[in-house]
Amino acid sequence: MGSTPNFASAPGTPPAAAARGVGVSFGGLRALDAIDIEVTPGAIVGIIGPNGAGKTTLFDCLSGFLPCEGRVWVAGKDVTGLPPHGRAAAGLGRSFQDARLFHTMTVLDTLRVASELHLKGAGVLPSLLSLPSSRAAERRATETALELIDLLGLGGFRDKLIRELSTGTRRIVDLGCVLAQDPSVVLLDEPSSGIAQRETEALGPLLRRLRDRTGCAMLLIEHDMPLLMGLAERVYALEAGKQIAEGTPEEVVNHPEVIRSYLGADASAINRSDAEPAAEAEPPRARPRPQAKPTARKPAPRTAVPRKAAPRKPAPRKPAAVDTTGARAKPASARGPRKPKE
Repeated sequence: MGSTPNFASAPGTPPAAAARGVGVSFGGLRALDAIDIEVTPGAIVGIIGPNGAGKTTLFDCLSGFLPCEGRVWVAGKDVTGLPPHGRAAAGLGRSFQDARLFHTMTVLDTLRVASELHLKGAGVLPSLLSLPSSRAAERRATETALELIDLLGLGGFRDKLIRELSTGTRRIVDLGCVLAQDPSVVLLDEPSSGIAQRETEALGPLLRRLRDRTGCAMLLIEHDMPLLMGLAERVYALEAGKQIAEGTPEEVVNHPEVIRSYLGADASAINRSDAEPAAEAEPPRARPRPQAKPTARKPAPRTAVPRKAAPRKPAPRKPAAVDTTGARAKPASARGPRKPKE
């Protein structure tokens, strides 16, 4: 596979992750072209770039999900020809943009399942037969899960189902599943996407605390510039599959190509929305527009509205004369002329 290149890390200390000449094409589209990246042990490195720059494609190449050109090292080991699970065993952990967890499991059970993958004696047959090795592995998995819950501050969600958690909390649980593998480097793909600003502001100190407690390095793709500026020690900028800048966060943010293609000249792109804005010059006052003279409106012609005639009341009918015998009296025309009195 060739000789090992000279890395920027300290002599005798291999980098947590490194890549040289990574490239990939989809038909006639060059998605990545000769990308070089290095993550020193315990460092937090960021990757920025507009949508379609090739950031997630680079993660797919580093983690083995996508065949590519170039070479990849994890903890000093050349993992170029290894599949994803082989690179995970070498110490490479990765989270995705959407945390696909089991919604019907509790937080504790989810972390226990993730912890059992690297424990000896937790195979299928020992678990079916309930052998002592399997029971011991389950106890160790429970201890590891409880340690992660305490480390991630998930004590209040220990017995809650995954489907009951917010998006930000599910991302923290997903990160705990990655840390359960005890990786030497973790790839984080936009960890702050889809979560509230309050959760984003709490994510930075959490990631730094995880780095300090576990010692793992982090390589993260992030669009939240305030989060990245407060975390990363080194930043790489990509555009259209090419690496256009690298260096400290301040150097990359002020790079002309990065400003042109990604950030722009607006300072709000790298500041929090609730930060106090700097004093600005008073904007020029707009000249008042001449007002048009009001035109008199002609009154609309009145139209006569016909009134509804009041309904006529029917004339009351006179009751027919009734004789004393109870028989109905005949009308005068039927009785004939009256006889004169004698």
